[in-house]
Amino acid sequence: MKISRLMKWCLGIIILVIISIGGFAYTVYYNATSTFEKIYTPIEHTPTEQRTQPVTLQEKQPFSMLLLGVDEREHDKGRSDTIIVLSVNPQTKNTLMVSIPRDTYTTIVGKNTKDKINHAYAFGGIEMSMNSVEKLLDIPIDYVAKVNMKGFEQVINTIGNIQVQNEIAFQQGSHHFKKGMVTLDGEAALDYVRMRKEDPQGDFGRQNRQKQVIQSIIEKGTSLKTLMKYQDIFNILGKNVSTNLTFNQIKELQQNYRQSLSDIKQIHFEKGQGKIINGIWYYIMDKKELSQASSTLQKHLEVSSTKKVK
Repeated sequence: MKISRLMKWCLGIIILVIISIGGFAYTVYYNATSTFEKIYTPIEHTPTEQRTQPVTLQEKQPFSMLLLGVDEREHDKGRSDTIIVLSVNPQTKNTLMVSIPRDTYTTIVGKNTKDKINHAYAFGGIEMSMNSVEKLLDIPIDYVAKVNMKGFEQVINTIGNIQVQNEIAFQQGSHHFKKGMVTLDGEAALDYVRMRKEDPQGDFGRQNRQKQVIQSIIEKGTSLKTLMKYQDIFNILGKNVSTNLTFNQIKELQQNYRQSLSDIKQIHFEKGQGKIINGIWYYIMDKKELSQASSTLQKHLEVSSTKKVK
């Protein structure tokens, strides 16, 4: 798992903050519109029986969003090494965040096979990833955002170094992170959220670091100094982000969902086991833990399970 895919969502939040500043009104609005014309990507996605009609953001309905962090290279589509699902509910005024281990063994919808869930993107892009995550979690996925990890690094370098409270000292890549308050540039932030093997909490610890970085970016993004760099941020977004959210929908999120995004609660997958199948290592979800996570998300999204009760 390379980096917090939620970062992508953060970038959107930064944009919304910028747009809300009246002093830049016309220029920012014009540039934001132009940027989101570049990153808007319609998705051919068949509605599930849980969501027969699209979410109406104006009516403040709960919605879900899939965040994919992809390490793209020339002539290589890459794999979604980071897979995060957000459930946003303006009534409960919070957001649930679940990070799906990239090696999770599951059905790849549209491929008629079982494989690591991060292979869905390599096989069939965003659409296959959405469909496979929907089946795994038994919830509808309303929106999706994909970010090239290089763009995440560029955004942090543009807004300036961020600070986080590190719980354990560790080495990752070329960076040594001491315990306590640490300052991160873009490259260091990528390594900070990558580390897992040295963390006694495993993915749980890594997810906490992802959340730290996300919240720090949001805080830094509201500063006047950052707002003055809106054009640079727009340029980075245009080159590294794609989403099926329209510009008007993003404005509605800014108006109706900001409070929900300020309170992020995590759902963890900790009880699964590694298993080698045909010589390949997979992460096998704990069925009870997966069922509990699905039920929690369904309740938060105000939808029912598609599975038949025996």
